[in-house]
Amino acid sequence: MSTASSDAATDPAVPGGQEERPRGVRRLTVPAGLRPYLAPLLLYGTLKLVGLTVFVFLLEAADEYQKKNPRFGGGAHWWDVLATWDGWWYLQVAEKGYDPSPLERLDPGGLFTVKQNSVAFFPLYPGLIRGVSEVTGLSLLGSGILVSVLASFVAAAGIYAVISLLAGVRAGTIAAGLWAVVPGAGVEWAVYSESLFVAIAAWCCYCVMKRRWVAAGLLAFVAGLNRPTSAALIGAVGLAALVTLARRESRREHGVVGPVYAMVVAPLGLLTYVAWVGLSMGDLTAYFTLQREGWAHYFDFGKYTLDVLGNTAIGKHDYLFAFSVPDLIAVQVVLALPFLIALMLRKRPPLVLVAYTLASIVTVLGTQQIFGNTPRYLLPCFPLLLAPAAAMGRLKWPSLAVFFSTAALASGWYAHFVMFELGIP
Repeated sequence: MSTASSDAATDPAVPGGQEERPRGVRRLTVPAGLRPYLAPLLLYGTLKLVGLTVFVFLLEAADEYQKKNPRFGGGAHWWDVLATWDGWWYLQVAEKGYDPSPLERLDPGGLFTVKQNSVAFFPLYPGLIRGVSEVTGLSLLGSGILVSVLASFVAAAGIYAVISLLAGVRAGTIAAGLWAVVPGAGVEWAVYSESLFVAIAAWCCYCVMKRRWVAAGLLAFVAGLNRPTSAALIGAVGLAALVTLARRESRREHGVVGPVYAMVVAPLGLLTYVAWVGLSMGDLTAYFTLQREGWAHYFDFGKYTLDVLGNTAIGKHDYLFAFSVPDLIAVQVVLALPFLIALMLRKRPPLVLVAYTLASIVTVLGTQQIFGNTPRYLLPCFPLLLAPAAAMGRLKWPSLAVFFSTAALASGWYAHFVMFELGIP
């Protein structure tokens, strides 16, 4: 054997070479099934860290939370800001559970209102917070942030899986990066349930696309325990299953049991929780009454959205829940929706993605709620990233690096600081 051949036999850089290492030491390897997700998750995590760093810098410069302003939870650290507003309610549920007492109606000055109650916040996310806290010993705040961060990576992986299936690996990786810097992305690592919901929704849609009906039905069931807007996902799964059953070729290829199972199981989580709230509070419509009269959130067929758009167009803020800067960003997002929808439809995505996205958008724009939060409410509409990610996939990596670097830095302001400092997330 030649000297070169002998060297190659012990060189770990040469394929087939043998590396000498101490006994009992094993090389760490990533399972083959996880390797495709490394690049999108690395991109997502890096972008989020950059945006979070900018956010923290701006918070320190604003110096509002350090005054223990009740608006920011009265905390002494920047991370306390991540658990304000909805985050405070989730932590209350995680700590104390629910107290679904009968609706307490107040009538000051002829205004019919209902006292706010924690049952308005679905149980899956606070349940996970409590479970993680019990297992790890972390505080409820730390556990809430940990659950959100881990769920956000699962969501990014799900977005990658869906988009790469339709437009290729490069587009899937870019889509995961885009989700890190979209407006509203600031809540992805906060004590909010968006990341958990998107993780469930993305993988549920992926399962439908792969005709894994049992998994899709179970994921839709779990989503129903996380957010009321899961109705859009549940409906999309049911519609896709119904269309599969209606087509003879699909029935022959995929069978009948799977789609029927998904249709039956998918809505049970949402229906069970809403029914429990109603029975516990002595009114079957209690959940919807609570949302409408306790939080002023209800479906109004887009009247409130049109009111905000009209006011913004003439520079006024004569409407409920007015926040100038967040509202302006939200208006820009809303104006971009028709173009994003048209571009998505040109890609001819599967029915489940179209139905889920359109139903989610109709729900958001047709509901009276804090308009400045529209970017956050639209975070689950990840299929809208399909066309931009596919188009950006044709760019060289240096161009993509410039775009993502700029977007990551800017997102610390428009996707994080604007929500928590200038508005109500």
